[in-house]
Amino acid sequence: MLLKIISSNIRFDNPNDNKHLWQYRLPILSKTINDFCPCLIGSQEGRIDQLKEFSSLIENTSMVTNHRQWIKDRMYPTIYLKNNRQFTIIQSNDFWLSLTPEIPDSSSFSSAFPRLCTWTKIGHQDLSKPFFIFNCHLDHIKHFTREKQTEVLVEQIKIINNLNYPFLLMGDFNEGPQHNVRKIIMKSFNNLYDPWDKLKIKEEGTHHKFTGDNSNTERIDWILATNDFSPKKISLEKYNENNIWPSDHFPVKAEFKAIF
Repeated sequence: MLLKIISSNIRFDNPNDNKHLWQYRLPILSKTINDFCPCLIGSQEGRIDQLKEFSSLIENTSMVTNHRQWIKDRMYPTIYLKNNRQFTIIQSNDFWLSLTPEIPDSSSFSSAFPRLCTWTKIGHQDLSKPFFIFNCHLDHIKHFTREKQTEVLVEQIKIINNLNYPFLLMGDFNEGPQHNVRKIIMKSFNNLYDPWDKLKIKEEGTHHKFTGDNSNTERIDWILATNDFSPKKISLEKYNENNIWPSDHFPVKAEFKAIF
């Protein structure tokens, strides 16, 4: 079964973004998503009103947020699933990347903001077992903070996925794959891989700051997968309209064949 997935930091609704105000970007972002027609989407950085507005424009897709008690000022990673009777949401929740991951809005490790990971356990009628999606956003300032948040991320994934079902891990990790966050994750899960590496795609940055120029940045947005998913394609989406970009990050698009 083919899974089409997209992950994107959608950039918070910042009134200082001039021609890249959310109201101008939203139709371009939604067109980008709808043209790709993914069955799974992971977004990062939106607040509640922004996310609901975004979700309303994504065709035949719903946010997986029934578990969530929204905090108005927080920026949430969010999962969206294609409205398809073949898919079943078995379970979903959030955990915070802190010393108290079960406490909403909790923050540790000198994080600039409370950060979190959202997840869902999904069934599909053509697959022999369920799988998990984990979608996270790490601190954007300190290496130390990201490393400690990653330790929480790994610990919680192991607790939640204690039966070792297939899973996908996506998000804005705020550092390139050559740094310690990636090393911590890969050391913790020996069946996890980066399709960008496996398909031998040339490295390029994902954060372009609304310029389209990623020549001096790192690939800080990833989609990782367990070996239960065979990679077919992965790329960055660079669509814009008159130099108005959907986000200050390039979305990451991937296609996998689920082999379980």
